[in-house]
Amino acid sequence: MAMSMGGGGGPKSDINMTPMIDVLLVLIIIFMVITPLTPKGLEALIPQPPKPNEPVTPADERTIVVTINKDHSMLVNTEPIEEPALGKRLEDIFKTRAERIMFVKGDPDIEYKWVAEVIDIAHGAGIDKVGLMPFKDLGQ
Repeated sequence: MAMSMGGGGGPKSDINMTPMIDVLLVLIIIFMVITPLTPKGLEALIPQPPKPNEPVTPADERTIVVTINKDHSMLVNTEPIEEPALGKRLEDIFKTRAERIMFVKGDPDIEYKWVAEVIDIAHGAGIDKVGLMPFKDLGQ
């Protein structure tokens, strides 16, 4: 606090604003430096629906979809698989393929951590791009 020692009116006290402004400027600089380093979420591909009257190509038949059901059981396309064997199975599937793209389809009632675990396993198996597909209950 500063005191005025001038003429009349007695002692006068007021707040010195300089230290507050210094702290404020330091905080602004800290936030400006930290903001670009904020981690971003997972990058995801979303499959596009086929155009009407478009024939199914062999590339469509080679699409790999890992489905996670409500009971946490998993399917690679239509083949049931356990979670510990998923990484090895994906490595076997993609070792001869040039394009390393797969899709994950999770039941709407499961927690997202199950989908994230499958994405982590896929990246560990060397898959470049992992897309997300909407889950439609068609008697699966």
